[in-house]
Amino acid sequence: MARLAVEDLSISFGGLTALDGVSLSAGEGEIVALIGPNGAGKTTVFNVLSGLYRPSAGRVTLDAADLTRLAPHAIARRGIGRTFQNTEVFRALSALDNVRVGAHRRLRSSLLAAACGWPGVRREETQTTQQARALLGRVGLGDVADVEAGSLPLGSQKRLEMARALAGDPRVLLLDEPAGGLNTTETQALMDLIRSVRDERRLTILVVEHDMNLVLTISDRVVVLDHGRVIASGPPAAVAADPAVIDAYLGTVTDLQR
Repeated sequence: MARLAVEDLSISFGGLTALDGVSLSAGEGEIVALIGPNGAGKTTVFNVLSGLYRPSAGRVTLDAADLTRLAPHAIARRGIGRTFQNTEVFRALSALDNVRVGAHRRLRSSLLAAACGWPGVRREETQTTQQARALLGRVGLGDVADVEAGSLPLGSQKRLEMARALAGDPRVLLLDEPAGGLNTTETQALMDLIRSVRDERRLTILVVEHDMNLVLTISDRVVVLDHGRVIASGPPAAVAADPAVIDAYLGTVTDLQR
């Protein structure tokens, strides 16, 4: 059984069809890349999966539980975390506090308990801070825990977003263009991080990405969108050689190898 399943997803904005019968799935511990030209509907899929958009047709299930009509916070509580194409860190907060915010869905203390300063709240806050520091160290940001997030370079902000998403202990992680704006060295380090986090947590990871080296290197399967429809799905090498994919997105095989 697929951990995450998307069945016949459709959504329109005004007279524009953004997704038209999109279906895809991802198993436990699998990395699935979602690729396609600009405007193909990739981020729209992520917005539906995380509850920011409500589809006009189709459904989304996580471990067979229907998420389609749930609000974003309810979907996050059920185990879907994400990062964004344009980094969405809380710029005025420290890196540590950004990750602490990501852990909010797992906290058990009530607002009343927090206001009263009950011992259980203090213990939970201490534990959350320790876990946040550990996550920052895991993504290579342990030395900037107390630095204002908005002052960090782009690559560090992207890692911070990943740490914040992981703080919610997701079963599925959505990464929207994680390598955008990174240099070759940063991208290689990011690929190593994505694979190691997947292995440690048995995470299911969906990646929207234009860097084809990253896609072909880390993905178990690739799904290709064009004009809101799935035009190919399968192992990376097979998808990269698909004539329809080359025509719609990749260009020639020579272009892909550059």
